[in-house]
Amino acid sequence: MNNEQFEHALHPELKASLGLLQPLQLPEQLEQARQLRPPAMEPNERVTIQEYYIVGGSHQSLRIRIYVPVRSTDSETTLPGLLWTHGGGYILGTPEGEDRLCVDMADTAGCIIVSPDYRLAPEHPYPAGLEDAYTALCWMVDPACPLPIRADRLAVGGASAGGGLAAALALLARDRRGPKLCFQLLLYPMIDYRNDTASSHEIHHPLVWNREYNLIAWKLYLGNDPANHAESITYYESPSLAPDLTGLPPAYLCVGQLDPFRDETIQYATRLAQSSIATELHVQPGAYHGFENVAPTATPSQRFRNAYIQALVRALNE
Repeated sequence: MNNEQFEHALHPELKASLGLLQPLQLPEQLEQARQLRPPAMEPNERVTIQEYYIVGGSHQSLRIRIYVPVRSTDSETTLPGLLWTHGGGYILGTPEGEDRLCVDMADTAGCIIVSPDYRLAPEHPYPAGLEDAYTALCWMVDPACPLPIRADRLAVGGASAGGGLAAALALLARDRRGPKLCFQLLLYPMIDYRNDTASSHEIHHPLVWNREYNLIAWKLYLGNDPANHAESITYYESPSLAPDLTGLPPAYLCVGQLDPFRDETIQYATRLAQSSIATELHVQPGAYHGFENVAPTATPSQRFRNAYIQALVRALNE
C-alpha cells in the first residue's frame, strides 16, 4: 500500500490528524523522541495520582504511577485493580504519557491502576521491562501493598508495546502460578516479532507507526537482529509464538484496519477463542495505529475508546 492508497483508505475524520504527526528516524532520533512530553491534562477531582517506588525486576528502584478513584472514605473498601503498561515500541514512553487514559479508566471502572515506569530497550532489552511489570503485578497483591486492591478482581492491560507486555504478563502469571487474573485488555498489541502478516507489509506511511519503525523496535527490544537467533526467542518476548493459550483470562482486543498489527491482533484473538477463552475483538475501519490518541474528538476515536473502557468496566465489576 503506497502513501496515497493509505490516505485514501483513512476514515474522513482521521485524515486531518495526520498533519499533527511528525516522521521519526529510528534509532537516530530515539533520545529526541523520549524528550517529548504529552500536553497537560485537566485535573479530575474524582481520581488522585500518586507515585511510589518499589524494588524492580533486577532489584533496582522502580517508579510506579498509581491512579486511585475517590469513591469512599471507608478504609475497608477494596477496589478492582489494573496493571497498566504504557506503549512506545518497548523503546519509548512513560506512565505520564497515558495519564489521561488511566484517569478515565480509573474513574469509569472504579479501579485502582498501577503503571510501572519499566526499563526500556535498547539500554535494557528483554526481559527487563517484562520482569519490572511482573514485579509490579505481584506487588499489587502482596499483603504489604498499601493499596486496597481486590486480589480476585485483578486485570492487566496496555496499548501497542504495552499491550504486548500485558499479553506476556498473562502468560507469565499463568506459567509461574502468579497473581490470578480476571481480564486482559490488549489494545492493538505488539506481539509478533516475525512481521510476516499481510498487514505488517502494508503500512509504510512515515507519519504513523509502520513496518520500518516496527522492525527496528523489535531489534532493539530483542537485543539484536531476530533473524540471527529466531530459534531462541520465547513467547514471553513475542506472545504470538505461544503454543498453548489455555488457562488465560478473558480478553478484549482492538485494532485499527490500517494498523500494521491488525492481522496479528486478529490471529491472537482467534486463537484465544479457539482455546475457549472468552474473547471480544473490535476492528475499527479506516484507522491507523493509536489514532484515538491523536484525534480524540473524532467520532471513530470516541467510539473505539468508549468500547474498550466499557469492556474494562464489565470485566472488573460484573
